[in-house]
Amino acid sequence: MKETSMNTHMGNITIDNEVIARYAGSVAMECFGIVGMAGINVKDGLVKLLKRDSMTRGINVAIQKNKLTLNFHVIVAYGVGILAVSDNLISNVKYKVEEFTGIEVEKINIFVEGVRVID
Repeated sequence: MKETSMNTHMGNITIDNEVIARYAGSVAMECFGIVGMAGINVKDGLVKLLKRDSMTRGINVAIQKNKLTLNFHVIVAYGVGILAVSDNLISNVKYKVEEFTGIEVEKINIFVEGVRVID
């Protein structure tokens, strides 16, 4: 279990990386043009849309020098501008995750793994 911890004047705070990934994933799902998180089968190289309960498998959280790096593997909606969707995702996730955790987000990497037509 990987954790992120920080020291405050009142004591030590430890946050499980899965908590950060789950929160970041829920914020990402609110962004226009994001269909969902992508799960990649390394053996076959296949990409599949993850269900809400396993969404964190499409998000990697790393911390170095008290700064977060988030990697998103996403599937975007057909017909939307990928750059606009990415900019929106980055700004929303950066703001809300920093507000939620109190830890600076240094970098957000977005890997577009597929495109889906929304019904």
